[in-house]
Amino acid sequence: MNILGYMQKIGKALMVPVATLPAAAILMGVGYFIDPTGWGANNILAAFFIKAGAAIIDNMSWLFAVGVAYGMSKDKDGAAALAGLVGMYVVTTLLSPGAVAQIQGIDPSAVPAAFGKIQNQFVGILVGVMSAELYNRFSHVELHKALAFFSGKRLVPILTSFAAILVSFVLMYVWPSVYNGLVSFGEGIQGMGELGAGVYAFFNRLLIPVGLHHALNSVFWFDVAGINDIPNFLGGAKSIAEGTATVGVTGMYQAGFFPIMMFGLPGAALAIYHTAKPENKEKVASIMIAAGFASFFTGVTEPLEFSFMFLAPGLYVVHAFLAGISVYIAASMQWMAGFGFSAGLVDLFLSTRNPLAVNWYMLIVQGLVFFALYYFIFRTAIVKFNLKTPGREDLDDTASDVQGAKETGELAKQYIKALGGVSNLENIDACITRLRLTLKDSSLADEKTLKALGAMGVVKLGSNNLQVILGPLAEIVAGEMKKVSPSEDLSSVKLP
Repeated sequence: MNILGYMQKIGKALMVPVATLPAAAILMGVGYFIDPTGWGANNILAAFFIKAGAAIIDNMSWLFAVGVAYGMSKDKDGAAALAGLVGMYVVTTLLSPGAVAQIQGIDPSAVPAAFGKIQNQFVGILVGVMSAELYNRFSHVELHKALAFFSGKRLVPILTSFAAILVSFVLMYVWPSVYNGLVSFGEGIQGMGELGAGVYAFFNRLLIPVGLHHALNSVFWFDVAGINDIPNFLGGAKSIAEGTATVGVTGMYQAGFFPIMMFGLPGAALAIYHTAKPENKEKVASIMIAAGFASFFTGVTEPLEFSFMFLAPGLYVVHAFLAGISVYIAASMQWMAGFGFSAGLVDLFLSTRNPLAVNWYMLIVQGLVFFALYYFIFRTAIVKFNLKTPGREDLDDTASDVQGAKETGELAKQYIKALGGVSNLENIDACITRLRLTLKDSSLADEKTLKALGAMGVVKLGSNNLQVILGPLAEIVAGEMKKVSPSEDLSSVKLP
């Protein structure tokens, strides 16, 4: 498997632990609405909500280890998740400052500071990947009858514990350099201040097509390099009291996304609709309304971004540049808000009473400006350069039928047939908006037919890995595709 294909698997698996963030954001947001200044000291109910949310945020490294191990396991089995937990326990125990001092025979004060940060998402991902690989390879191994009880899935946590010892030994000498490298990278961007925040946002959007933005996000949003922007923001008054957050600064890697998700991209959707061919406007409207609403309300932007990302790549680069400008402006003006999931209306509302949310209402004003900017820039560029955005294609059947009108079971069979049949599919997975597939022969995938079935985009990663962008329907379709038997006759399935 090529590197991009493997990174695709990791990116998909990361969505499992990341999916817990909305729960943390809602719990802590509600707590702050009840008691915005006392961190629960003035209200017992607020304390319950805030502490419950903090329980998730404060243990994200463990959730990454368990979630990635589960998400990358071939059959999504709990034994893989257990192996991830075991591996994380071994690694973090052996690499704790006290253990390092004892093993190396040095004074505790001489232990590198990196080991004080061993419980982080980077290590969690590493342990999760290791555990998943061991599960996929050894979960069906049969031992001698005398040891039969430990065969199969029971063997995996045992092997993981031994593998974790070896990983810990390597990390004991490598981790300080890796950690210092990550810190230097983060500090390099952080040292650029508001401009660095804009640079980060630009590359955040550029990495969306291949799903590798999660790796970049972990450096700035979580406690990999000491920035920890999301947990520090959600910590609110507690973070301020502990000195881990600064009013007007914490949230700078999040705030500027609100004007883009809530206003800019919906403005682009309106421009795409207005420039569509008259005969396609109704069809394009159904797509753009759904995608625009998802972007505004929840901050889920992929359905909208993928609708023009490959049809007009130059326009997507403009979008990434505008996102960088927005984050730079918000950081410069100290208009701050944060999120636990994405920069949509729900997260903006929940963060409004957080003491670290500064002049958050100005993000709405900024958003209205960006709505106009996106609309006029997109409309002008589409018309001037005759860009083939949805509804302007030379063949109007590629813009997609309305997916909701089809039975998902039948739709799944159509996708399988368009991908070369069941025998051509080695692996089927999905995240929030994408089918993530491994094919035996990618040349058998008919991109035109996939788009006619409703795909908003098709991403090829190497020779055998394919992402099909479907929007929120992706996980449902993937589930139905897995139900189709290899022996089932698909010859009667009709394609557009």
